Amino acid sequence: MKAKSPSQQTPQELLELTRAIAQLPAEHRENLTLLANRVMESTQRRKRILNLVQEALSQLRLDMKYLMFDLEATRRERDALQQQLNDGE
Repeated sequence: MKAKSPSQQTPQELLELTRAIAQLPAEHRENLTLLANRVMESTQRRKRILNLVQEALSQLRLDMKYLMFDLEATRRERDALQQQLNDGE
């Protein structure tokens, strides 16, 4: 999986906000920059968590498919053995 650059991970609105904050006078810019950085970090953390959850769900779906296949194979084997026992009587 190809890693995305930070600008691809950050919503466009936050990038626009950061650019707008950079245009402000220094006395306002410092506090707002800190807050905007916290929001961006939080957003990126949520995206990482969401990606992990999506990957885990995909793996769970695949595992369920394998389990269902194995269950059906076991049932077929059971039925075949039951038929052999019934034929032997």
